[in-house]
Amino acid sequence: MGDTDFRLQARRALLLLAPGAVAATFLQAQQQQLQQIPPVPEDKTPVRLPNGKLQSEEILKADYAKNVKDARGLIDLAKSFEEDLEKDDRYVLSVSSLKKLDEMDKTIRRIRDRLKKV
Repeated sequence: MGDTDFRLQARRALLLLAPGAVAATFLQAQQQQLQQIPPVPEDKTPVRLPNGKLQSEEILKADYAKNVKDARGLIDLAKSFEEDLEKDDRYVLSVSSLKKLDEMDKTIRRIRDRLKKV
């Protein structure tokens, strides 16, 4: 009976220690992998275009122009959607109105994605 208690206690101890041993093994392997990866050199030199302007500035200008164009289109879509709603009955929503809503949603997402890049 004493032998059985010892075995149960040994099994319990192994079961309690096993997750820690596995975690330690994974951590050690992960640290070795991190040591093997060379650090990526950070190039702080700004990229210039052939005309001498900064590439990042030109990208920002182009994104700004696209955002303004999309915002104007969004205003036109919203006005058109408003007119459709006024024409329709309160229980009816036309398919074209739903398509306009989808197009407005896509336009808003495009603008938001461009703004998040900055």
